[in-house]
Amino acid sequence: MSAAVFPKIDPTIATPEIAELVRGNERQLLDRIAPLVRQQDVTLDLASIDRIDAAGLAALVTLYRDASKAGRRFAVANPTPRVRRVLALVGLDAILLYRGAKETASLRPQLEQSAA
Repeated sequence: MSAAVFPKIDPTIATPEIAELVRGNERQLLDRIAPLVRQQDVTLDLASIDRIDAAGLAALVTLYRDASKAGRRFAVANPTPRVRRVLALVGLDAILLYRGAKETASLRPQLEQSAA
């Protein structure tokens, strides 16, 4: 069984200017971030995103695809617990989740708690 490969990059950190990545808001995110992912590696900080739906997930996949086509990397970091669960439910956590030092440190208490 092979381990999931998590993006590890030294990217530009982008922060959405919205609180929910849902239908109607996804266009704003795409308009702002899509040009960046075509030019450089980008990690999208999801700490401010309280909710995500199918349109938001599709936007993240679009950004990942656009970055890949341009030879760049795209990842997401610091998702709220609710957003993290949605990403895991659809399997996007294994593809998109950035596992940097801060992200790994913030997960440690959750992992220890769930193991108890």
